Amino acid sequence: MANRVKIGIIGTGQIGTRHIENYAQIPEAEMVAVCDVREDVARAVAQKFGIKDVYTDYHELLKRDDITSVDVCLHNRFHCQVTVDALKAGKNVYCEKPMSWTYKEAKLMYDTAKQLGRMLHIQLGTLYAAEARAAKRLIDDGQLGEIYFAKTIHYRRRGRPWVDGYGSAAFVNTSTSGGGAMLDMAVYHIARMVYLLGNPDLISVSGSTYQKLWGNMYPDRRESGKYNVEELGMGFARLAGGVSLWLEEAWAIHSEDPDADYIYGDKAGIRISPAPLTYFTTFSDMEMDATFDVKQADWRWQQCFPETVWYTSSQKHWMGAQLGYVPLLDTAGIALKTAFITEGVYLSQHLGREVTAAEIEAADPATYRPA
Repeated sequence: MANRVKIGIIGTGQIGTRHIENYAQIPEAEMVAVCDVREDVARAVAQKFGIKDVYTDYHELLKRDDITSVDVCLHNRFHCQVTVDALKAGKNVYCEKPMSWTYKEAKLMYDTAKQLGRMLHIQLGTLYAAEARAAKRLIDDGQLGEIYFAKTIHYRRRGRPWVDGYGSAAFVNTSTSGGGAMLDMAVYHIARMVYLLGNPDLISVSGSTYQKLWGNMYPDRRESGKYNVEELGMGFARLAGGVSLWLEEAWAIHSEDPDADYIYGDKAGIRISPAPLTYFTTFSDMEMDATFDVKQADWRWQQCFPETVWYTSSQKHWMGAQLGYVPLLDTAGIALKTAFITEGVYLSQHLGREVTAAEIEAADPATYRPA
């Protein structure tokens, strides 16, 4: 098949394997090589999915002229260096979220891609849900009027990686993950809001992070994981145009899950999550709540507007953009703004006050983010 993208996968752990499984369902994707420092794991994955070549040094993979696109599926603190090296080697890069563990590194990734004219795409799966795409259409068509407030609140009752029974220890210590609930899950929800709001400039952030629930953490798991990241993060971001964004994300908390994603305008408000997509307004002097048949609309759009299929998943979109079928969504810019906000939460927690965008940009993460 001529219209295929040859891909090299860097990292074959839990996330890398998931990416490979997704590519296997996309005809336009051709996985030709994998790389992992654990050769036995890489070979097992390669054999399972029929991938020919295996490397333990990603620099060797990057030397291949036939590979035009690489997928970085490493732990957060390794995203930046590998991505920058791949961009400099002339490759387009798809990187797992978060973009990086600090805003400073995310900015380097973004700037390098721009300077070299390469494509950089960040895995932000929440952008492609049918409800999110329908919400974007409502907003772009002016159905909410002037937007002024958004909020995203998502809780797990007891869903910390490793200590609560899933994932690996690498998710719960800063030496590999760089952070906890904010970098693991909040980035998905913040990014969706940034996207729907049109990626406005950041003015300031006030935030807090917490690690309080030691009592319901198995001691052996806590020690073996070297658990030192936040289980709860929250923040308030002031955005350009007078827009306010409230966010809360918990891996573990004594509460039910609000599962709340709302955007409010002077004409109407919408609830994106929980489904169904719901529209709140006043109609003929009566308050009205209306739901949308998003599933039927999405089916129709895919039949009548063939390009829609390239926006149904992050990796599908990545293939379509590289093949020139659709323009690439600015996920790098969205992920960079998301990193700006999460960095603001960490800095605000450290200083105990609201911080401006200029302060976040000038801050040295080494002075307040654990090594």
